[in-house]
Amino acid sequence: MQTLRLFALTWLLIFTPFVHSNELTEPHIQTVERFITAFNQHDSNAMAKFVADDIEWLSIADEQLIAEARGKQNLIDSMNAYFTSCPTCRSVLSDVFSTTNRVSAVEVASWQGQDGLKSQRAISVYEFSEGLINRVYYFPAEK
Repeated sequence: MQTLRLFALTWLLIFTPFVHSNELTEPHIQTVERFITAFNQHDSNAMAKFVADDIEWLSIADEQLIAEARGKQNLIDSMNAYFTSCPTCRSVLSDVFSTTNRVSAVEVASWQGQDGLKSQRAISVYEFSEGLINRVYYFPAEK
């Protein structure tokens, strides 16, 4: 079942036409940018302003779709724990594209490691419903 979901998601990403911005997609890009700004400020409550009550934060690993958080309060709690464990974590959006209801980006995460600054790149897809982020997919990071 997970393989089928992964196939369907990949198919949607490949065959859905992307546009850089227009009147329908520009607000979604701005919402994701504001969401990332709140992330970089380590403000989970500000992040929650941009998500639906039934938000799903999903990670894709190999053939699995893993629910990292479900629901707004669970996302806030998860983010608070994450920020405590990684006080130097930041993210920058790169190569942002959007469709009518999705924003896709390469996200470059960085943090201070014991041996200096570390970074990794990952693809993210934000899905929207009624102007709010209702689902986030994170693909495996590339270092």
